[in-house]
Order: sequence, then C-alpha cells, then structure tokens
Amino acid sequence: MSDPVQPRDPDEPAAAVRTPDEPAPRMPVERVPTRTAPTPPGAEQSTVTLEDVQDNDELSLFIASADRVMDAMGYTEHGFRHANLVAKIAFQVVSRLGYTAREATLASVAGYLHDVGNSLARDAHGQTGAALVYLALRESVDGADLMPILAAIANHEETEGVAVSPISAGVILADKSDVHRSRVRKPGTIGFDVHDRVNYAVERSFLSVDSDARTVSLELTIDTEISQVMEYFEIFLGRMQLCRHAAELLDARFRLVINGAELA
Repeated sequence: MSDPVQPRDPDEPAAAVRTPDEPAPRMPVERVPTRTAPTPPGAEQSTVTLEDVQDNDELSLFIASADRVMDAMGYTEHGFRHANLVAKIAFQVVSRLGYTAREATLASVAGYLHDVGNSLARDAHGQTGAALVYLALRESVDGADLMPILAAIANHEETEGVAVSPISAGVILADKSDVHRSRVRKPGTIGFDVHDRVNYAVERSFLSVDSDARTVSLELTIDTEISQVMEYFEIFLGRMQLCRHAAELLDARFRLVINGAELA
C-alpha cells in the first residue's frame, strides 16, 4: 500500500508559477557545426576507380553470388553485364551534366556495385550492399569518397531510397534505364511473368543526355505484340517517378519516350 500524500508545510515556499505574460525560459541550444565534410587529398581525383573495383576479387564474388541468388529467385539478370552497363551509364550522366570527374568516377563505382546486396537477399539489398562494400573498401578508399558511394548504393531502390547526391542520381538513372530483353533468363516463361514479359518486349533501350537542354531521356522501343505499354507503367511507375526526382537533383528534366512518343 502506498504512503498517503502528506500536506505541504505552510512554511515551505510555494513552487514558482509563471504568469501568462511571462516568456517561457529559453532552453540552451547546441550550435550546429558549420564545418563542411572533409575532402580527400587531391579532391579533383577520386581515391578509387572503376578499374580498382572491377579487379577486386572479393567484390567480383559478391556480384557473381548476387546474380546466382537472383536467378534462383526468378529475377532477371543482375550480374556483370548489368553492373558494367550501369557503371558506364552513370559515369556518362554525371559527366555530361557538368559535374566533376571525381563525381562521375564515384558514380561509376557505385553503379558497378549497387546490386551486391542481392548476394544475401533481395529485400533491403541496397542497405546490405552498402555494408558489404564498406567492409571491402574501408581500408583502401578515403572516407570522403567511400561515404557517397555507400549512400548511392543504399538509396537506389524506389521502395527504400531517394536520390541524395549527384552520384546517387546518376546511379538511379543508369540502373532504371536497363530494361531490355537480354536480361530475361527464360524467354519461355514470359507469358506467365509480367516482369519478364515487359523486359522481353523492349527491343531497344537508350538513355540520352542533352547537356544543353538539360534533359535525360529514356528512349524505349517496345514490341506491343508481346507487351502493351500500359504493362510497363503498371510495374515501373515507381521507378519512373524515382528517375524524375533524380533528374531534378541534377538540375535536369526526365523524359520517357516509348516508340517515339513522349509519355513523361
């Protein structure tokens, strides 16, 4: 049983009460640091290149393993073809829109490694991939280069991320532009799987960057006998919205052109 409440001693001073017109006491506020993020020595160049990660046996194992897991789960190709293509396109997007050679190189590195998390599981593979890359590169790559690479990897999926830097935006645009029949592993199943059917219907996919007009255009040629354009939107609408936001971060406009007609 709890103790009864004791009456206040009349000689004890009452608690201070703030009058309605009295301003509330100001709480101490810590100053926000104004120091910018560190830059590596020779900031015009990155401390890691695409060739460095392509020659890394551990990272190559991650990519090969990721593709095997995706195959077992019934997904399209996610191996070295996809990794190299995304790396190349990410570099071109960032470079042609006027960003530095360092940023373009870091975009290519992140693009090459963006799907390594699939070696563990499909869900949250951006975040797990970033952790794997951190462990593989933390001893050899300057932190000021490594952190934007990790952020780009962790934020490349529309369900879990958003463009957070020019490097990240380049990876998103490059990754989402790789829609093509060459990614379909089992063409005989396209009648049952809408993702395979849409990919198989794409005869040509090209990401065009106009640096003067500042547009990034995904140009697709789709065989509508295999898949209707509406099916593309049904499964890829979220990806196209992510691409639009990524282009905006790059101070550009995203365009989607299907069979010669601009749809977005």
